[in-house]
Amino acid sequence: MPSRPSVDTSRPARDRGRRLLAATALGALLWLGVRGAGPIPPLGPVLDPVRGAWALAASARLPARAEARIRGLSADTRVLYDDRAVPHIFAASETDAWRALGYVTARDRLFQLDLQARAGGGTLTELLGAQALRADRATRELGMGRAAERIVAAATGEERQSLEAYAAGVNAYLDAMPQRDVPLEYRLLGRRPARWSPLRSVQVMLRMQHTLTRNDVDLEHLRAAAAVGEAAAAALFPLHSPIQEPIQPSAGEPRQVQVTVPPPGAPDSAATLALAEAEAAAESEAAGFPVLGISGRRRVASDDDALGSNNWAVAPARTRAGSALLAGDPHLDLTLPSVWYEARIQVSGVVDAYGVTIPGLPAILLGFNRDLAWSFTNSEADLMDRWIERVDDPTRPSRYLLDGTWVPIAIRLEPYLGPNGDTLALDTVRFSHRGPMRRLGTRWLSTRWTALESDGALGAIHRAARARSAREWLDAMTAWGSPPQNLLVADRAGTIAIRTTGRFPIRAGTGRGDRVHDGTTRASDWIGDWAPAEWPQSMRPAQGFLASANQEPQDPRDQPRYLGADWPAPWRALRINHLLRGDSAVTAETMRRWQIDPGSARAAHYVPYLVRAARTQPADTALAHAASLLAAWDRRYTLASEAPTLFEAAMPEIPARTWDELPAGLLPGTGAFLALLDDPDNAWWDDRRTPEHVERRDDILTGALRAGYAATVRAHGPPEAGGWGWSSVHRIDINHVLGIPSLSARDLSVPGGPSTISPSSATGGTEGSSWRMVVELGPTVRGWGTYPGGQSGNPISPRYDDRLAEWTRGGLSALRFPPAATEIHASARLVLRPLR
Repeated sequence: MPSRPSVDTSRPARDRGRRLLAATALGALLWLGVRGAGPIPPLGPVLDPVRGAWALAASARLPARAEARIRGLSADTRVLYDDRAVPHIFAASETDAWRALGYVTARDRLFQLDLQARAGGGTLTELLGAQALRADRATRELGMGRAAERIVAAATGEERQSLEAYAAGVNAYLDAMPQRDVPLEYRLLGRRPARWSPLRSVQVMLRMQHTLTRNDVDLEHLRAAAAVGEAAAAALFPLHSPIQEPIQPSAGEPRQVQVTVPPPGAPDSAATLALAEAEAAAESEAAGFPVLGISGRRRVASDDDALGSNNWAVAPARTRAGSALLAGDPHLDLTLPSVWYEARIQVSGVVDAYGVTIPGLPAILLGFNRDLAWSFTNSEADLMDRWIERVDDPTRPSRYLLDGTWVPIAIRLEPYLGPNGDTLALDTVRFSHRGPMRRLGTRWLSTRWTALESDGALGAIHRAARARSAREWLDAMTAWGSPPQNLLVADRAGTIAIRTTGRFPIRAGTGRGDRVHDGTTRASDWIGDWAPAEWPQSMRPAQGFLASANQEPQDPRDQPRYLGADWPAPWRALRINHLLRGDSAVTAETMRRWQIDPGSARAAHYVPYLVRAARTQPADTALAHAASLLAAWDRRYTLASEAPTLFEAAMPEIPARTWDELPAGLLPGTGAFLALLDDPDNAWWDDRRTPEHVERRDDILTGALRAGYAATVRAHGPPEAGGWGWSSVHRIDINHVLGIPSLSARDLSVPGGPSTISPSSATGGTEGSSWRMVVELGPTVRGWGTYPGGQSGNPISPRYDDRLAEWTRGGLSALRFPPAATEIHASARLVLRPLR
């Protein structure tokens, strides 16, 4: 069993009181932070012992028994909370189950619900004031407000019923919520929660898609071409991953794709014309509310992949128990409360599903039922293209040129309201037939993004949760459009399968999406979508295992179509597959250990280059010690090891010294860097800032290693002082959704490191494993899991962060999944009755 002793879920009352007092004392500062200079709200009501923040202590624990009423319920619905505060919902119908899920999620995570919907709808200013205006503008300029309205209007059948039922459950809780249960954040802000609607659930979905599918590869290519020419830019941001270890098994072993990087050339004149505009677009689209984790692909170093996900499955022939095993491990920005909420729904004879949902969505997104288990990783496909439009007026256009005809531009007014209903700003967002338009200097770009045209995802996951086999599950998920995911499934019959699923556009002309297109002709528009038979996929593979870690899904030898470019480095996939190939008797405990495995394919590849370079240079004490330390390293990020600290200090120095010909902040991916490592005399190694020298590869690597050594000494003292241990350096922060320090968990020591199976930034990161799950598909389905945080959003509750200690050490808890309600040892009971 892959569980370790559970952490003590009790928290001394004085510690919870201290947290509340600290948070309340920050109320004035928080108000100033989100409102700007101005009057502080009266703190008397916040400190009122009956109705103020202290009243939250009364709701810190769920009552042993409770009852409520929800309009629309067809019959009584029972909710039993197990010993981990997970609600088990026993309902007469699925729509009743979604009503109940809305109710219990609001009960535990009300402020988070509201905040996530506002982030996806661009209405954060109504809660947080002018500080959030930039984030709201970025959201609405992408067309997410209009898209949400269209998606809700188009929803039909089961999907609409689930959205309406969930909204009814949330609102039933709001209607019955006593003043003492109003979340702390509303008290500090002096606000009240907004009512729920199907639109708000769709806004949560769009926020998730913004996080997972926004892509700037076309703008990155344009910036590179403007600086060093088209030929060099094409090599710096290549179409394919330099190391092929695809999701769909191909060659059986990883292979390296040969890439030649031309020297920096003359700036491309066409790209230069658009460079300023592209930089403005990138800056605008990156705007967000950082604590909420609203972000797309980010790169800290050339091959950093701190934000990613893993899943893998093993067929019965390669497991000790003779049953299929599945592991799921999505990595996201970490927050308190957690991005996930754990729940189970059972409708007799219809569905019995356990797993995690995103607060705001009526669905079990990742989890298992009585016959199978499933998990997702992000596909990293290119789903967002841009066109340069020719307009009739660069300041206030009303028409754009298309195939020789001036076509009217659609106009939408976007008002941004403050907390008191005052108008902070009023924007005009324009739309071509492709999507939202944005002015960039004297030019206008339009964007087409699959997320704005998505529908059907909730209906697909509902049908999949009822499936009895891997084949049936994949058939149900064919309707899943966005965000495209690498869907992994395993069933009790022993089938394991994976498929990269979603809507993948087919581009005209060259078929590529990593270029900015000519908007004056429909000939540059998308011309269709991939058929499901074309999606990368595998079922019952001969090798007996499957894995995905955001790597390129298909070897280019097997797929000529464009799916994306500048793929994330495959370091995690290489390590996972190495472990899977080396073990033919895998257990659930093995899977748990692998989720926090400290081995690094990235370090294994780069360290020999650094050591060899150091040994070619004139020796000095620092360089000799650095080379010796790295040479002796086993390439594992164990907490006691000192070498990872030095390695991670040296690695960022390499791109800083190599890519000096590129605009600030533009970092090519792994492909170009790997190619340069095997080309020691390439002109890119020469640092143009030192005209008196012509640097070669080993000069740059040695300089980076010396700089990394010096930086480590400055930060942690000389090596003999004992401060270089990875455990003292590798820390992460899990921030409260509003960034309130006393409600956050900061400076945590965790397993793993950059590009390990459990990836996170070297220091000061906020990303990591957001939900770890292992499922054994034997005669009885058994699951284990955890996430960083707790079920409750109430900071005074012992369930606010009771799972953190278990999560930081890599443990998992047994997930309670008995067939009958009578087998649950309930810590709390809730009966929901119809409101007539």
